[in-house]
Parts: sequence; C-alpha cells; structure tokens
Amino acid sequence: MAEEHELVVDENIIKKSIHSGIPLTITTYTLPHEIEVYIVKVLAVFLRMAGHENLHDYIEYCIQELSVNAKKANTKRVYFMEKCLDINNPEQYKEGMLSFKKDMFENIAYYLKLQKDKGLYIKVVMLYSKDALQIEVRNNVVVSKVELIRIHDKIARSRQYNSLEDAFSQVLDDSEGAGLGLVVLVLMLKKMGLTEDCFDISMTESETVARLVVPLEQTVLTNVAGITKEIVAHINSMPHFPENIIKVQNMLSNPKSDMKDIASKISIDPAMTVDILKVVNSARYMTPKKIDSISEAVKILGITGIRNILYSYGTQKLLGDDTEEKGRLWKHSYKTAFFAFNLVKNFQSDKSHIEDIYLGGILHDMGKIVLAAVNPEVSAKIKAFCEEKNIPSVTLEDVRAGMNHAEVGALLAEKWNFPENLVAAIRFHHTPGDAPEKYRLLVDTVYLANMLCAVEQGSAVFEQLDGSVLSRFNITNSSQIGKIIDTFSKGFDRETTQKAL
Repeated sequence: MAEEHELVVDENIIKKSIHSGIPLTITTYTLPHEIEVYIVKVLAVFLRMAGHENLHDYIEYCIQELSVNAKKANTKRVYFMEKCLDINNPEQYKEGMLSFKKDMFENIAYYLKLQKDKGLYIKVVMLYSKDALQIEVRNNVVVSKVELIRIHDKIARSRQYNSLEDAFSQVLDDSEGAGLGLVVLVLMLKKMGLTEDCFDISMTESETVARLVVPLEQTVLTNVAGITKEIVAHINSMPHFPENIIKVQNMLSNPKSDMKDIASKISIDPAMTVDILKVVNSARYMTPKKIDSISEAVKILGITGIRNILYSYGTQKLLGDDTEEKGRLWKHSYKTAFFAFNLVKNFQSDKSHIEDIYLGGILHDMGKIVLAAVNPEVSAKIKAFCEEKNIPSVTLEDVRAGMNHAEVGALLAEKWNFPENLVAAIRFHHTPGDAPEKYRLLVDTVYLANMLCAVEQGSAVFEQLDGSVLSRFNITNSSQIGKIIDTFSKGFDRETTQKAL
C-alpha cells in the first residue's frame, strides 16, 4: 500500500494474509506519521487474530526502530550524494556525519522530498506462517561494510546488558544515536523470552533487510533481570501508612464505631478534613448545598467513601506531589478516576463498586512515582528516549528492571495493606485479561479509563484497545470512543475549574 492511499485497515486482507501465508507489504517513501499509525493498527490486528495481543508494545517498538533507521539510511544516502561525498570512504563518511544531523534538522522536508524523488523506499513486510510472525523492514540502499560492522557490533554488545540501567549508562555517548535503539530492541526480545538470534540485518544486491522472526507459540513474557534489589529495597525502606489514617481505618472496620467518633477523629487532622470536604462538595455527590461540617460529610460519604478517601489522601501524603512530574502524574490519575467513575455511571447497571473504581483510577499509576524516585537520572533518560522515539514509556519501564510500574505500585499497595481489589486495579491496569475474574469489572474500568486518556493524548489508537473490555461497555467503534472522550474530558475540565475557584 502506498502512502497516498487512504489509510484504512482492511481486516479481511489481513485475515487472508494470515490464512494463506501471503506477506502483507506496506510501502512508504518518507514514513509520515499517518503511515506509522497505520503500521501500528495493522500489527494490532495481526496479533489479535493470532491471539498474541500481549506482545504488541514490544513488537511495535521493534518495527518503529527498524523503520526509522531505514528512513534515516535513505536520507543519509541522498544527503551524501548532494554533498558529493562517498559514503563508503571512511574519511568522507566522517566529514559528512559532522553536519548531517544539523542539516537534517534545518531542512528535513527538502531531503525527504529528494529521497522520494529518487525512489528510495521503506517497505514493512508482515508474514504469519507456521506459528511465527516474520517482520521485515526493507529499504533500497545497501549499507556500507563499515556501517554493517558497526550494526553487528552493537547487536553483539547488547548481550552484556540485562537492564536499561546498564544500556543507558554505557551507550548514551553513541555519536549517531542509533546504538541505544538497537540495544533496547534486543532487550525487548529478551523480555519476550527470545534471543538476538531472532533478529538479523543482511543485504541483497539492492536492499538492506532487517528481519525479525517471532515464534509466537514459544514467546513467554519474562522478567529480563528479575525484580531488582534496588527497587525492592526502596519499597521496603518506605514508611508505613500514616498512623493517624490507620487508626481511622480501624474505626471504620469496627461495627461498634460511632460515626460521630469517626468524624471527631478525622477532624484532628486539618489537611485530611479539607480533603474530605473537597470530595463531598465535588460534582460526584451533587449535594444541594455546600457541606462545611465533617460530621455531615462523613454521613454523606459513608464508610466506603471515607475509607477510599483515606487511601488516596495517605498515598499522596507519602509519595508527594512536590515536583512537576509528580503533579502531572496526579493530574492524569484524577482524570483517569473521573473517566472511570463516569464509565460506570453511564454504561453499567451495577454501580455498587463505583467508589472503589474511582479510587483505583486515582492510584493506578502510583508505581511510576516509586520508579522515578529509585533512580531519577535513569528515569529522566527513559522519558527523553520515549519522547524522541514516540513510544509509550510503559514499554521501556517493563524492560527496565524486569517489572513495570504497575507491579511496583501493586507491591507498595500490598506493603500498605490495601484491599485485594485495589491491589488488582493497580497491578492489572495495563493487562486486564490477567486479573482475577471477581475483580474484572473494577480492573476493566480502570484499564479503559486509562486508555481513553492515552487515546486523547495520541499515545494509543482504537485498534489497540482490548476487545473484551470494549464489549463490556458496548463500545464498537472509534467514533463512539471519540464522543465519550470529548464528553468526559469537558466534564473533567469543568470539575477542575470549579475546584480551583
């Protein structure tokens, strides 16, 4: 498919390709954003039909890395031709690379047009055969021997790395910027239980071919290096849940406790009191008048409502919101909670767990704050790398230390004796299918709310959403998703504005 055609995924063509063993080829000359999105959609359908959607993020990264490298190789060729430099001459290659990045940044449109005019293409080929997904990224320039040696050297060096900490600390000085991307690609393969033998770069007479073979029936998502001692030590060193909150929680669990006594205990903590009054006066409860009394607030919220507010309040107090990054994370979490609350309110008849679902939305990303605190420097590098490559940070977090932020958050929730349903909401908010059946409504709702925020931000597309979760909410198409996001987002903005007044 050429890039000027309408970018619509035809599932029948993909199904025919899988059943017949015929390769599906996507051809582009400049790899614009719409083609990258289209490739992601096609991959999502391929894996869904093959029953391996859990591998999507890892394989998506690999395709993106190889496609961008192919595009860069094509651009580099036309650049060297324009400069009348021989790319195979070591001295002239070194000379050209001194100005390549700067010139590309200043005039990328010109060089992309030039490579299209010269017919330099990038082809992404997907083939499902014998329980394996074979992906090839081809471009019609042949890498020089020097470049090929450099590439294979980077792949070989990647064997020594078990985590991103090692890779980021040792490869960041790569002058062309491609070294780290290939190392991460090999780490992605390790995460799927594969080795670098599943990946190769070779040449034909007219093409460079990067080939990735994923034996789907053999892949098992495994920890690259297990749970690192550093993260476990950090979680173990964190303080226990605040004593004053634990005392209130114990009172809430005691059937003999009087609501007046509970209100009195809460009122001792001014910050906790303010937090509770903010919640009870929010649009969620639609009280006819403003509530100023903590005793009245306790009556309205009830035991479950108060308990959940205390979990949220205590977590934020311990993890903090004192940096720009933490502030951004908490804002996203509250938006996810708002979306989750309204998903239940508008699409589910059973609303008995709506408060637990709201809390799950608030706390689902608490592991991200923990990971950032363990090694701020590496976390900053991961964030910058993800922004540069335009990939979800969760993909690299999972490779970073053999576990992702969801697992880190769940471990901390267990340390703080959070209830099992809340731990499940945190642990499985990216993988709802793995959650225990009794918690699936809660987990599915938090998952979908989080993904709606991702779609709104442009970091996910409709085709990546879990089909079984969409069915639970009777959502069938991307247009429906767009309307839901628009309605919920406007509601969240209104509530946020009201709180600020």
